[in-house]
Amino acid sequence: MDSLVLEYRDPLFGIIVFFSLIFIVSFITYSFNAYKERRARKDYRKLLRRFEIGKLKEEDYVHLYKTYNLPFDSIILLASTFVHEGNYNKAISVYLALLENVNDRIKKEELLELLGTTYFKGGFMQRSRDIFLKILKFSPRNKKALKHLLIINEKLKEYNNANDILDCLEELGIDTKKNKIFIKTLKIINDPILSYEKKSEKLYNILKEDKLVQRLIAQFYLQFNKKFFWDHVDEFDFKKIVDIMWYLNFDDIDFDKISKNNFLNELYNAKGYIKNLKHSEDFVFDILMTLNSHNHKVPATIDFEFICNTCKHIHPIFDTRCPHCHNILTFNVKHNLVKDLNEKNQSLQ
Repeated sequence: MDSLVLEYRDPLFGIIVFFSLIFIVSFITYSFNAYKERRARKDYRKLLRRFEIGKLKEEDYVHLYKTYNLPFDSIILLASTFVHEGNYNKAISVYLALLENVNDRIKKEELLELLGTTYFKGGFMQRSRDIFLKILKFSPRNKKALKHLLIINEKLKEYNNANDILDCLEELGIDTKKNKIFIKTLKIINDPILSYEKKSEKLYNILKEDKLVQRLIAQFYLQFNKKFFWDHVDEFDFKKIVDIMWYLNFDDIDFDKISKNNFLNELYNAKGYIKNLKHSEDFVFDILMTLNSHNHKVPATIDFEFICNTCKHIHPIFDTRCPHCHNILTFNVKHNLVKDLNEKNQSLQ
């Protein structure tokens, strides 16, 4: 009996037992962690397969972020694919779900910016404005929020609010001169109280100050005060608004005035409204004049494209703000010779 007690108390025996226990515990822990990791990888691959076929749900993003510690930037990158696909409602749902599980202020502000921008792209202007106003409550110098609010108020025709935002941007060191002229012009054009005559005078004063807004003013005159337009025809650079003049109705043209303007004279010779020139320095106009000199009508006309001089993107229609970079009145118009589909369709009837 004594020998058994001594053997049990042998230090070497205790060390063996101790390390055996450590090994057993380590093995069990390792096996359990390996099992969890295999299961996690299986679930993760399952989620990724769902993502690849476009079936990842909003809660899956939160699950990836909380359970698998997928980096926040990676989650945002995954969610942004919906925006690029034009699925704005899906992207909004993802951002809203993530907002409920993010506590870091910087990440929350980034999510709010993405949410506000997505609302904006989706056409939910009022919701977008609410989000950007919320951002400004805890980050009043957020330039991105201010710039989006400027555009939103412009689209909602709330020009006084737009001017307040321009004052804030100016205090942040941003040049707002062009935007102020632009908003001032829109405010006059959309004023429900001013008469067309009074608007014409105010717009003319702006035109003399800056040619930037000449397109907006020309469109207003040609719609509401044609006489004023032709009386001040020399104030406009028609190469900048060639598409407007090209599509002008025959009855709206003062041919006495255009006879004194070389560009307009060439333009309407190319269109076939008049025939007092044989050639033009403009290559496209010159070809159309030659075609118009034939006895039969040749199915050719002019088409226009608009190139942003800031981001260089090309657009098929004019917009006061570039849809890509959101800068104002940056489109340069370019005219090209194309087949006249209308003439072709008429000939088939």
